[in-house]
Amino acid sequence: MSITIIEIPSLGPVVFSQSKRAKRMSILIRPFKPVRVAFPQRTSLRKAKKYLHKNLSWAEKSLDYVRKIEKEHKTTLNNKPEVPITNAKLILKNRLREMADKHGFKYNKVFIRKQKTRWGSCSEKNNINLNVNLILLPDELIDYAILHELVHICVKDHSKRFWEELNKYVPDAKEFDRELNNHKILLLSSAQ
Repeated sequence: MSITIIEIPSLGPVVFSQSKRAKRMSILIRPFKPVRVAFPQRTSLRKAKKYLHKNLSWAEKSLDYVRKIEKEHKTTLNNKPEVPITNAKLILKNRLREMADKHGFKYNKVFIRKQKTRWGSCSEKNNINLNVNLILLPDELIDYAILHELVHICVKDHSKRFWEELNKYVPDAKEFDRELNNHKILLLSSAQ
């Protein structure tokens, strides 16, 4: 893999990454990360720069949008104390156990991981996966995410029945779900 960083006035430092894994040229704009242009090994840096220039307007608009979201979420990141990952795992496991006991849910195993796209999941075997970054959220959203997965023990999909069941534990569950989705930037920003 070959990496070159070039300062582009309207985008800041741009990482040009030539890689065996890249099948085509692409521009990646993620929160709290520099703009990245990935391109295949058979493509020259000159062509990758032309590709960015051709798509500069799109990249600038996308970057503006991402920067706006970053500003909105900096308070979330700054107001929550940094918790060591082992402590975060312990806190989330304990909270899961408390919520399951309180509401009569029985799960199999629990896994706390750093995931890039999900706050949690429940497997067919009733194993619960929780994203360690839940610890960055307000307590009511942590509880919502945990209850969301616990209800999947009974209802494995997101059908009307699932939402009706979840509403028994979390009134206005869909509103909490929307709020949780507003924090997805924390998943993206932690993705390596």
